[in-house]
Amino acid sequence: MDDDGARRLRSSRFYDTRSQVSVARNGHMYALGLPPGALRSGRPVIGIANSASDLNPCNAHLGDLADHVKAGVWEAGGIPLVFPTISLGETNMLPTTMLFRNLMSMDVEEMLRASPIDGVVLLGGCDKTTPAQLMGAASVDLPTLMMTGGPMLTGQFRGEDLGTGTTLREMADEVRAGSRPAEDFFASEMCYARSAGHCMVMGTASTMAGVAEALGMQLPGTSTIPAPETERKRTAHLVGRRIVEMVHEDLRISKILTRGAFENAVKVSAAMSGSTNAVLHLLAIAGRAGVRLELEDFDTWMREIPWLVNLRPAGQYYMSDLHRAGGLPVVMKRLGDLLATDALTVTGKTVAENVADAECYDDDVIRPAGRPLGVGQGTAVLRGNLAPDGAVIKQAAASERLMRHRGRAVVFDSIEQCEALIHHPDLDIDEDSVLVVRNVGPRGYPGMPEVANLPIPHKLLERGIDDLVRISDARMSGTAYGTVIQHVAPEAAAGGPLGLVRSGDWISVDVPGRTVTLEVGEAELARRDAERAEAPGVCHPEITRGYGRLYVDHVLQADQGADFDFLVGGSGPAPYGGDPHMLDEDELAHDLETAASAWELPEELRLSRKAAR
Repeated sequence: MDDDGARRLRSSRFYDTRSQVSVARNGHMYALGLPPGALRSGRPVIGIANSASDLNPCNAHLGDLADHVKAGVWEAGGIPLVFPTISLGETNMLPTTMLFRNLMSMDVEEMLRASPIDGVVLLGGCDKTTPAQLMGAASVDLPTLMMTGGPMLTGQFRGEDLGTGTTLREMADEVRAGSRPAEDFFASEMCYARSAGHCMVMGTASTMAGVAEALGMQLPGTSTIPAPETERKRTAHLVGRRIVEMVHEDLRISKILTRGAFENAVKVSAAMSGSTNAVLHLLAIAGRAGVRLELEDFDTWMREIPWLVNLRPAGQYYMSDLHRAGGLPVVMKRLGDLLATDALTVTGKTVAENVADAECYDDDVIRPAGRPLGVGQGTAVLRGNLAPDGAVIKQAAASERLMRHRGRAVVFDSIEQCEALIHHPDLDIDEDSVLVVRNVGPRGYPGMPEVANLPIPHKLLERGIDDLVRISDARMSGTAYGTVIQHVAPEAAAGGPLGLVRSGDWISVDVPGRTVTLEVGEAELARRDAERAEAPGVCHPEITRGYGRLYVDHVLQADQGADFDFLVGGSGPAPYGGDPHMLDEDELAHDLETAASAWELPEELRLSRKAAR
């Protein structure tokens, strides 16, 4: 505490001391054009974690939003400092952005720990950037406010609406089935991205934006604002103002990320028919926040939740329609007592207070709770001898006829093998077959790529068969659809029973009963397991160095969020080892003691501490 009883800020211990190093630190910062005495004024220093990148078109506009956040911070009496983070562009990284989610979270965590900031605004958007930033921030536990960049405008092509990812897959299947000319398909590529912003369907980016709001980490109603709209710039200004207030209130992320907040996020994801990727990300965020969250919680919490949001790929509309209809506050208000409405949010108010005045302007986009699109059709968790630690399926995207199914396995040891053989006319497969692809999990590929929605063979598409039961240890894009059982744990590369399946084995699936079973006796499975133990590994080429080696050695399984084992739990805000340049924050070198005691910045140049508070 200062002499007047005010809480001393983290940044003040870095900049506002009477020491040689403080002169160096302040002196270098004047290169930014800061006013005299700014960093000795006691005003909160606000970091703005900016994931803008030309390699990530979804986040390309975040630099502009950062400027509006800065304006809000200045207005509220803070000092804004923008810093870059790794940016994970979904369409521009190999083998998959999921391989680098944990790396980005480490980047955010280490920047927050090492830098003299008092609160942070997270600017994300594209699929893995939002959870990565939340994971990193949860580890450090500063006052934190998330702002996602918003969905892009809905694509238009020759009178058709184009939903990124979703329509792409539909059109590609039409080309394969011979019902659409290939030249039309390629001509459409100019029409998908009408603006910056993330996918405008209820894919992973939209799901995680909504999840961040449901967690209480975004200002109410802001996750759905389309990226190009001026409302998003105004919101950025308000975000800048609010984060300064949060610092003065000491409203740290740990006060918001409670078990009730995670319950709300899971249930809102179900009401949105959100991406199964949210399961992985929420498990990882909870692990960093020290909140108990297990795979079974998703199944339990989602069973009673009405599906309210009518968005593609499972529904009809797009993100701009959801915003026009009233956004997430309407969804949460309609869920009512199904949520933990007493959960605290970044506004300093509870969920109940935030959504009390929400109004719906289109009951077909956001259905009333009494007239849902379905009930309990969120992500289901399946278990059995094929997935002892669990697997997930997005029920709303699956075919009703396949929710209870028994079929012969058609097995591929890699996604490359599948893609090479799946369309071969002699492949022994029919509409009752169960497609299995393994060695595409967290360790196996590595990185758990979004390939779980395996392609349907041409010869079946030509017969009008557009779905099969598909099982793998991979992930599925939130923009995809189909009866896809994914995130099988443990994965084949970790010794899971998925590695024991052989073509011709019978597999039974009972989604209502929450089971997935390989119909092979225990003795035969034990024999196969012994053979596998003697065989050389086929998961991936040996990775001998760098981040890839770190990932393969330390990544957890899907049922634990695929975080690193050594990152579970928080680090706290203290830098490694403290500050090596100061024995004590106000300790003076002997030759500076007298001069420093007598020195004060002229009053007319010194920013007011009182005004800052």
